[in-house]
This record gives sequence, structure tokens and C-alpha cells, in this order.
Amino acid sequence: MTTETAPSPLVIRHDHDGYVTLVMSNPARRNALSGAMMTALQDAFDQIANSPDIRCVILAAEGPVFCAGHDLKEMGGISECDQHASLFAQCSRLMMRIVSLPQPVIARVRGMATAAGCQLVASCDLAVAASTAKFATPGVNIGLFCSTPMVALSRNIARKHAMRMLLTGDPVPAELAFSMGLVSDVVDEADLEAATAVLAAGIAARSGMTVRLGKQAFYKQIEMPLSDAYGYASDVMTANMQKHDAREGIDAFVEKRHPQWRHE
Repeated sequence: MTTETAPSPLVIRHDHDGYVTLVMSNPARRNALSGAMMTALQDAFDQIANSPDIRCVILAAEGPVFCAGHDLKEMGGISECDQHASLFAQCSRLMMRIVSLPQPVIARVRGMATAAGCQLVASCDLAVAASTAKFATPGVNIGLFCSTPMVALSRNIARKHAMRMLLTGDPVPAELAFSMGLVSDVVDEADLEAATAVLAAGIAARSGMTVRLGKQAFYKQIEMPLSDAYGYASDVMTANMQKHDAREGIDAFVEKRHPQWRHE
């Protein structure tokens, strides 16, 4: 009698004090965003969204490639237009889930992040990259313009930087990606995990209510005209001032002590 072994999970979760690390775990396929991988990530983020004790998320990957984008073998095996549309719609939902997630998401990038993998980095709130990491939107090289990655990319970097990446497909090294605004931090590869953990732990140590409120407000106001943005932000700060943690934080500052957050 033979026993079947359960398939290895595509996303592995590690819980820490106040934050979680999600690790894409399909290095043999370069952590490609297959339908199954996207479902696993979506499920993990949906679960985290409803977890008030989690105040930050690190998104990482096993192996030498962070994420190679869509699984071209899977895409090539699909012939129906509606199947392709379903796959791209699934990818868009995943990227929007990251943006709408109450908790900040930090991409921890080692190796290459290409096409939808670059989109994944651009969709995260912060990105810490190893100095050896590279980023590219090379769809133009195979006759498939990186149109959906373009959405996140063009909301992170200046137009001409984005167009250069999209039109040439050339890989961008980490330091240049930093200067363009695609990543927030660049560190030596040996320090990548530790530096990202310090950043996540620092965010998790803040008031979870304040961080959730601030992330939501950031993405909402950035699409508004200037006067509307100020009106909205003023309303947010007014509501924020009524919260326990705001009152506690101000009192602690005046009294020169550490605040005791209730995350509410």
C-alpha cells in the first residue's frame, strides 16, 4: 500500500511578534505567478486582513529568483480568450488586495523580479532589495507588452523611467531602482533578512490603528485633486484625534514616556 504525500505549500507563513512573513515557495518555477500561486497568496492576504494582531507583512521568496512573473508555460497552454482574461483578472485582484490590505506589506527582494514579479514589488507599500537584485518588465521581448505590470510600475516611478523599462525590457539594478523610487531600501545581500525584519518590527511597534488608517488614507488621497486631498486628509486627522491611541501618544510625548498602545 502506497501513501500519497501532500504537495508542498506554495506559500509558507512565518509568524513573528506583531508581523508575518509570507514566503513564495516554488523556486523550481522561479516563484512564477501561476493561478495556484496567486490563489495561495490571495488566501494568505485575506486571512491576514482579518487579524488585528498582525500589524505588518513581509513578502519574500525562496531561491535565487524573487518572482519571474506569470507562468508562461501555463499561459501558453491556454487557448481561450476568456481563460487569459480570467488569469489577468486574478492577478489584478491580488495586486489590489495588497494595496487594500490594512497592514503595510514589505517586499523582501533577492534576485530577479520580472514582469508581474516586478508588478508585485511595485504593489507593495515598501520594498527592501538586496544590492544584487534586479528588476525588469521584459514582455516586449516576447511580443507581450507588460500592460498590467505597467499599472503598478507607473504609479511608483516617473513616466520616462517607466517607459524605458517597458519599451526596452532591460533589467534595472537595485541601486538604480532605488533612485527611481521602485524600492525603498537597498542593503547588502547578507543583511537582507535582518534589515527587513528590523523595518517590519519597527512598524509593528507603532499603533496598529494609526498605521491602518494612514495606509488607507495615503492611497485614497493620492488620486485626488490637491484641494480635495487636503479636505479628505483633514477629515482623517480629525477622526484620528478621537482615537485612544492618538490621545495616548500625545500624552506619552508630553509626559516623556513610552506610549501604551491599544491599537484602537
